[in-house]
Amino acid sequence: MKSIKMLNVVNIFFLCCFALPFSSCGQGTAKSNTKEKSTNKTVAEKQSDSSGKTETATFAAGCFWCVEEQFKQLNGVVSVTSGYTGGTTENPTYEQVSNGNTNHAEACNIMFNPSVISYKELLEAFFISHDPTQLNRQGNDIGTQYRSAVFYHNPEQKQLTEFYIDQLNKEKAYDKPVVTQVTPFKKFYKAEEYHQNYYENNPNQAYCRLVVKPKVDKFRKAFSEKLKK
Repeated sequence: MKSIKMLNVVNIFFLCCFALPFSSCGQGTAKSNTKEKSTNKTVAEKQSDSSGKTETATFAAGCFWCVEEQFKQLNGVVSVTSGYTGGTTENPTYEQVSNGNTNHAEACNIMFNPSVISYKELLEAFFISHDPTQLNRQGNDIGTQYRSAVFYHNPEQKQLTEFYIDQLNKEKAYDKPVVTQVTPFKKFYKAEEYHQNYYENNPNQAYCRLVVKPKVDKFRKAFSEKLKK
């Protein structure tokens, strides 16, 4: 299986990405941002462009600033929206989610063109983009809001995800079992506007320079043949 073999090649990716000691996602956000009113909206499960040829994948893999910027790089990805999902609180704010009391995860809705990039390829990117063996954390970002999770939109996505995880564990692609949650997509709440395109808009912010950029650089190296031109 090509994806499994590739994971053996990118073990260095994980070592480099998660060896960086730094404060957790969002601690460097300006105070004016933390007081911003929530503009969250429930996003429709099925999203499509004018051609009607797009599908949606929803992934949680730690801080959504990293996930968003990583998946934006891939050819076939139409858009990436940062937000919150998997919890019970209606219209949560960033502060509520960060406190870990909503059971929401920081996640990204990834709209993609399946004729250009498949859901299987997105799964490969997902498992390479973070360490799926860390329970309720990614590096120094600790809490259920940073958990590894796939929120499937249909039975096919569920089946592919469970099969992929099963193969990863059987092949012992990691030193520890994969702990990624596989749960049905329900509601997705778009994060406050200042979280959208966060890395692109704040490249010199400390967390972006020390954590996001190294992860994005290594992600781009791993998927050099699948990047947008």
